[in-house]
Amino acid sequence: MKIATWNINGVKARIDTVLAWLDEAKPDLACFQEIKSVDEAFPRQPFEDLGYNLEIHGQKGFNGVALLSRMPLEDVTRGLPGDDTDEQARYIEGTVSTETGAVRVGCLYLPNGNPLGTEKFPYKLGWMERLIDNTRKRLAEETPFLLLGDYNVIPEPMDAARPEAWVDDALFQPESRRNFRALLNLGMTEAVRACTSAPQTYTFWDYQAGAWQKNNGIRIDHVLMSPQATDLFRGCGIDAHVRGWEKPSDHVPVWVDLAA
Repeated sequence: MKIATWNINGVKARIDTVLAWLDEAKPDLACFQEIKSVDEAFPRQPFEDLGYNLEIHGQKGFNGVALLSRMPLEDVTRGLPGDDTDEQARYIEGTVSTETGAVRVGCLYLPNGNPLGTEKFPYKLGWMERLIDNTRKRLAEETPFLLLGDYNVIPEPMDAARPEAWVDDALFQPESRRNFRALLNLGMTEAVRACTSAPQTYTFWDYQAGAWQKNNGIRIDHVLMSPQATDLFRGCGIDAHVRGWEKPSDHVPVWVDLAA
């Protein structure tokens, strides 16, 4: 079972690129972030024509997350618990049933948190604390569970081509990185680093200053797996070549393969 995550940076602007990747990579389940579309305006038909069931938690103009699955999606929940006043569409969960049992997936678009010194950074940290609480509850269920998405966190200096350029950015603050480690310390396994410790392993290249051509990237798109999901883990990959396609997102897909 191939499960992928990708911040597509706008479904309408990127639809040809996204469809080409789905046709090439053929994930069984895909988690999209930053779809930038309300639910009713999402262009469902091309994805359904490829055999995907869709569950969307959208928002006009920005944010928005979606689950695409070749299998029926069950027990879908929208929004991250813990703050009924939070109107930003950044989280969706769903379960798929396989021959070996159920797998639950959480698709997240974690707040950026910039600029520092504004209300955006405390919102980021508070959102992460809610994510930790929700993950703790999911782990107690002992069902294979994966958290995939754009975390907007650079975990370690080796996850940036130029870490010194990020010291004043919310993505690389000690508090952001500490909360990311807190997720791991619940018992989650970070898929990419379970596969490789290689430097220059990135998932995002800015549109500015030739970042892609210079390989000036960062790694902020992550897949975290519960112990039960880790038991099924067979491998992972980053489809970095997609960044070189026409009209690309500034992020690229990350995927894992499970024996499920």
